[in-house]
Amino acid sequence: MDTITPEPGNHRPEGDDATGPAAPSFRDRRGAPGTLTAVPHADHSETPQAALKGAPVTYPGPPRPLQVPATTLEELADQLGVDARGAEARVPGEEGAAVVLSGITHDSRAVRPGDVYAALPGARVHGADFSAQAASLGAAAILTDPAGAGPALATGLPVLVVGDPRGRMGEVAATLYGHPGRDLLQIGITGTSGKTTTAYLIEGGLRAAQEARAKETGEEIPPTGLIGTVEMRIGDERIKSERTTPEATDLQALFAVMRERGVRALAMEVSSHALVLGRVDACVFDIAVFNNLSPEHMEFHSDMEDYFRAKAQLFTKARSKLGVVNYDDEYGRRLLTESEVPVISFSAEGHPDADWRAEDVIVGSLDSTFIAVGPKGERISARSPLAGPFNVANTLAAVVALAAAGVDPQTAADGIAAVPGVPGRLERVDAGQPYLAVVDYAHKTDAVESVLRALRKVTEGRLYIVLGCGGDRDTTKRGPMGAAAARLADLAVLTSDNPRSEDPLAILSTMLAGAAEVPIHERGDVIIDADRAGAIAEAVVRAEAGDTVLVAGKGHEQGQDINGVVRPFDDRLVLRAAIERAEARRAAADLPGTTQQAAEAAAGAQATPQKNAG
Repeated sequence: MDTITPEPGNHRPEGDDATGPAAPSFRDRRGAPGTLTAVPHADHSETPQAALKGAPVTYPGPPRPLQVPATTLEELADQLGVDARGAEARVPGEEGAAVVLSGITHDSRAVRPGDVYAALPGARVHGADFSAQAASLGAAAILTDPAGAGPALATGLPVLVVGDPRGRMGEVAATLYGHPGRDLLQIGITGTSGKTTTAYLIEGGLRAAQEARAKETGEEIPPTGLIGTVEMRIGDERIKSERTTPEATDLQALFAVMRERGVRALAMEVSSHALVLGRVDACVFDIAVFNNLSPEHMEFHSDMEDYFRAKAQLFTKARSKLGVVNYDDEYGRRLLTESEVPVISFSAEGHPDADWRAEDVIVGSLDSTFIAVGPKGERISARSPLAGPFNVANTLAAVVALAAAGVDPQTAADGIAAVPGVPGRLERVDAGQPYLAVVDYAHKTDAVESVLRALRKVTEGRLYIVLGCGGDRDTTKRGPMGAAAARLADLAVLTSDNPRSEDPLAILSTMLAGAAEVPIHERGDVIIDADRAGAIAEAVVRAEAGDTVLVAGKGHEQGQDINGVVRPFDDRLVLRAAIERAEARRAAADLPGTTQQAAEAAAGAQATPQKNAG
């Protein structure tokens, strides 16, 4: 196993009882294909106060609804079972006028006039320490715990003190925004891998179903919603996500905006963090989907059982009405008996005991096709728009979830097949090179293994991977990820991911140790370049016709976190630039292939070979 002296430093720039409207139907216009362009994470809507003054106000955070039902402070206090402390629950200077609340936020910087500021305890500071800022921005009341009561009361605002404000935040938000989730068909997806892809595929099926219905009724096609790791989408509006599942305050506001803009159905990723931290409190999903479970987030969960229990919360009566679970996963089979809600099972491996199964699977270099066989003998022609056996499972999950929601299965499958791609998930980068170049979000061992195995099947030549591990995250996966890369690729270039506060070389040392544990006859070459852009170039300059270059770990991400500073870095752009440089140099030198000298020249590397680490 040849190694190259690590080069520390940052990358070289390359250019997580209601009455109301009828039940939701499935109709929407198609969004434009292509990858996500960063959208400023701010809401440019106008508050009524701003509109009266004729000056729009820009607020940080996701959008808010233009109108909300009138909820008084007294009504909210009654709901919480507490009395408002401090100031009277009356508008100052207006005798007898009750304080009317207009929204809620947990971010003191995002407070709008009339908001409840949820001051939550934190690991280092308490949100109540920012109560004065919230008050200065127009907060009408503060929701906090006993520890935050003092600073909150010092503002002179009425204060609602509860034992667990985070645990009550979701219900408060739902109340203030008029329980918008009740008017939306909600399909939630959880699991270690595949949440993002499945959410995009489900949304594609929802759009197809709504278009089909619109043709029948002559009605206008309403937008669909999407919430997940890459983005939040309301019809054609795309908002860059800060985490997989928004906090409850933002989530309920987003639901309210969706309802206000005519959305009737949405697909949403639900992380284990969201379930444990109450981000989906007050949500009852119509359909809950379970993809799979493998070791991840072990810095947050005590063990795999704790991780499973977090995911299993989605399949309780408080969180969903119907489950769709992967029969091929051992934890999915547990949910068949442990779920509180009825479940429908699916098997991409074709297990006869599953309710839905895939047959006649053909995995291609760009996509896969199969027949989805249903419990009543239905035979649905399906196509996964992404390559790899794991995407057969994601596609089947989407078909089954949509069918469970009342969508015609073939319509669902056709809509899924038309999805143009998922940002950062087996996303091809084509700059005219004679080999395959792919960016993928795989950032855990099983995902790395799955992607490499899938690409091996469609690679005639050599398979290269550029891979790192994130800092300040689960340390137990670093060695296994290094081992997976070494075992399954012909060349693994180990590099930085988001090192955050950690030393990138320390992370790489652990990955390299894992790679070294792979028997020498079972592993490919392994080199190290802590500079991610340089590592990508190292792989690119070696690639020839018939090869595949995989850049894994960051996928859709557009920044690299180094010591708390997020610098612009998009694997797709960096990979494209590296390919263009390498191809230009090859053309100029009229080189038919690559050599080590050409590799060093194109990468700009001053690498010093060391002795075999094996």
